[in-house]
Amino acid sequence: MKSGTKLAAGAFETMPYSVLQPVQRRRRSRSKRPLVLLAVAALVAAGSLAATRHWAFAHGKPHHKLAAATLTPKPVSARTLERLRAVASEQQVAARAPFAPGTRLLLPAAPRLEHAGLGPITAPAAILVDANTGAVLWAKRAHQRRPIASTTKIMTGLLALEHLPPNKVVRVNPLVTRVALNREGLRARERVPVWKLMYGLLLFSGNDDALELAIATAGSKGAFLRLMNEKAVELGLHDTHYTSPSGVVDRGNYSSAHDLAALARYAMAIPRFRAITRTHIAHIKWARPTYAKTYVNKNLLLGTYRGADGVKTGWTTIAGHCLVVSARRGGKNLIAVVLHAPDPYGDARRLLNFGFANS
Repeated sequence: MKSGTKLAAGAFETMPYSVLQPVQRRRRSRSKRPLVLLAVAALVAAGSLAATRHWAFAHGKPHHKLAAATLTPKPVSARTLERLRAVASEQQVAARAPFAPGTRLLLPAAPRLEHAGLGPITAPAAILVDANTGAVLWAKRAHQRRPIASTTKIMTGLLALEHLPPNKVVRVNPLVTRVALNREGLRARERVPVWKLMYGLLLFSGNDDALELAIATAGSKGAFLRLMNEKAVELGLHDTHYTSPSGVVDRGNYSSAHDLAALARYAMAIPRFRAITRTHIAHIKWARPTYAKTYVNKNLLLGTYRGADGVKTGWTTIAGHCLVVSARRGGKNLIAVVLHAPDPYGDARRLLNFGFANS
C-alpha cells in the first residue's frame, strides 16, 4: 500500500491478491458456503444444473451467490447432506490455515550458510530462514528463551483473524482503556470493527487494541491466553509461552528467535495478515468525535529496504529491541528475527542482505 492511501470504512487494503479485491454489491440474497454446496447437490440430483457461482471478498467478507434454477430440485438424502456439511467444514478450516496440520514450520537441519562474510550481529539471539521452504539459513542461539515485547502481537493478530470476521463490530470493554502504554486511545463502549483494531494492533502496536481483540475473540483475557498457548503447542513452538496478549508484561511471556520465525512464516502465509503488515501508512475513517486516524507502521524497513513487507517490532526495558522482518526479492522470501538487539535494523539488514546474496 502506498503511503497516504486512504482505506474506506470496513475495507482491508486493496492488494493484487484476488481474495482481497472489493466487488460491487448486488441486491441478491447471500448464503454461507455450506448452503451453496447443498443447493448445488440438490440441482445435480434433479438432473439439471443451471447455475453459476461467483464469489469475492467485499470488505474482507465472503459473498456467495448462486443463480436461480428453472427446475425444482429433488430432495437430497440425509447421508448426502451430512457428507456435504463435512466437506464444507473442511474447506472453511483449510481457508484459514496456510499449512496442513502437523507441518514443521522450520526444518530441523543445521543452518546452511557459514558465518563468514555476514558481519557483526549485535543481537544475542537471531535467526535467518527461507520462508519459501522453512530452511534455517543462519542462526545464533536460536532456541534461547527471551522476553519478546510487542512481537507477541503476531500471535494475537493471527488468532483474531482466525476467529473473528473482519467486519464484526465490537464494543470496547472499559478494561481496555486502562491498559499500560502504548495505547491508541480506544474509548470505553465505542463500537469498532475488527479490521480497524487489526491496523491499530500491527501498525501502531496498541496495547488497548491487543486486549480488545483478546476479549472479543475469547470472552476474557484469561481465555485468550489459553488460546495463545494452545496455538503455540499446535504450531510446534516449544520455546514459547504467553502471559500477555500485547507483550507489555515480560514475566512469563517469552519465545525464541526460532519460534518467532516459525510463527511469522505461518502468519505471513495468510493474505490478510500480510496485507496489513506490509502497509506503511493507513488513513482510516473513525466515528465521531475522532473522525479519522492515521496509523504509521513502526517497522522502519518498510519503504527503506527493497522488498520489505513485515512483520513486527517490539521493545520493553527487559526485552530490549526485538524485530521480526520479512522481505521478498526475485521469488525469494526471507524472514529474520533479532532479539534484545542494540542495533536491530542494522542486524536485520545484514541478515537479509546475506541471505539474498547467498541463498
